[in-house]
Amino acid sequence: MGYTIDRVITEQDFDAVDARVRAALKQQGFGVLTEIDVQATMKTKIGEDMDGYRILGACNPHMAFQAIGMEPRVGAMLPCNVILREVEGGVEVSAVDPVASMGGIDNSELHAVAHQVRDMLKQVVADV
Repeated sequence: MGYTIDRVITEQDFDAVDARVRAALKQQGFGVLTEIDVQATMKTKIGEDMDGYRILGACNPHMAFQAIGMEPRVGAMLPCNVILREVEGGVEVSAVDPVASMGGIDNSELHAVAHQVRDMLKQVVADV
């Protein structure tokens, strides 16, 4: 079983794909709570160069509220990360599969929420 939902976008630069991802997240009720420019961080912290790589910590507050109400410690697994990375031929967009990440929690109600969020993130990736 995979742990991400993926798609490669061709013929668009990194920043254009970033804007499209953010718009698609917003359409599904997600906001971006955190952003990590991994490329810049690696250069600053350890002097290493790498291709563009950005992590967006996305959260749909309604879904997060439901999940936390069912499992208070589930916040350790939030927000839902979406990454953008430069690959040969384009920019890959990968969203975490919440069903995979929540699989270790024994709570069928939470799994139902995870399936809903997976469907929403699949739509985000499809809409980019």
